[in-house]
Amino acid sequence: MLKIDIHTHIIPENLPKFNQKFGYGGFISLDHHKPCCAKMMIDDRFFREIEDNCWDPTTRIKECDHHHINVQVLSTIPVMFSYWAKPTDALEVSMFLNDHIATIVHAYPKRFIGLGTIPLQAPDLAVKELERCMKIGLRGVQIGSHVNDWNLNAPELFPVFEAAQDLGAAIFVHPWDMMAKEKMSKYWLPWLVGMPAETSLAICSMIFGGVFERLPKLKVAFAHGGGSFPSSIGRIEHGFNVRPDLVAVDNNINPREYLDKFYLDTLVHDPLMLDFLMNLMGPNQLALGTDYPFPLGELQPGKLIDSMPYDDKIKERLLSGSALEWLSLEKSLFL
Repeated sequence: MLKIDIHTHIIPENLPKFNQKFGYGGFISLDHHKPCCAKMMIDDRFFREIEDNCWDPTTRIKECDHHHINVQVLSTIPVMFSYWAKPTDALEVSMFLNDHIATIVHAYPKRFIGLGTIPLQAPDLAVKELERCMKIGLRGVQIGSHVNDWNLNAPELFPVFEAAQDLGAAIFVHPWDMMAKEKMSKYWLPWLVGMPAETSLAICSMIFGGVFERLPKLKVAFAHGGGSFPSSIGRIEHGFNVRPDLVAVDNNINPREYLDKFYLDTLVHDPLMLDFLMNLMGPNQLALGTDYPFPLGELQPGKLIDSMPYDDKIKERLLSGSALEWLSLEKSLFL
């Protein structure tokens, strides 16, 4: 049964010295301090240690084969978005990363699908780079759950979504700079609490801001099983019903009506939660996603879906059907 993992991250093995090139800090650099391992650094601050499966496609393929994953959708590590940077500098970073992913996709077309990154702080530049992404063989872009002070309902961002719909480009929304992180200095809380809240923020912003209503053919998937959104849809809908003066100011359609207008990955770590998503969203809106190769991901990719007592037709939809639909691709390309 074909398995497509829509949520995996990759970074080039060697990065330019963007801090020196642009004349200011904040950009990621890699310190290859020992074989097959590197420290991701933000200036002199340690961010994360990664291994060669984060940059080497042959290592990834070996690990995919071990877990019976046929295809990975590649996207950058969200810390690379660089939305805080000067627009032209962020564009240069984006182009470097996108060219890298496109090179891997072209080298291994049956094993990898690519998503780009775009400088959303400058929507005009973002649209141009989105267009270029599609021309170099990528299938869409990964974006953050917000862009600096803009949530995803910001009118400045609408032309980017409109261009994505026109181009048939898939969008994958991933949290990056977590809200209230200054209150979460311990216990890895930005990743455990902030990320799920960020994804709910992104979904609600697009629903209440009317993005899905105005762009019905836009294909958007959200990371981490939709974060805290699915478990709080009852509260969200109740707020819409009892305080429309506060909630329904830009879109007066019940948020529950949009549950079949976007996709979620299945990275929920819990069979009960996957069952909940199945009952809430249905299999047509869910796609295998693992957050490979990071520790908060599914460490045995595909195991949760494989373990569920669903029939083969439903499992096929979860493992590849929804992904192919979201990416506007045919199954035959990977057989």
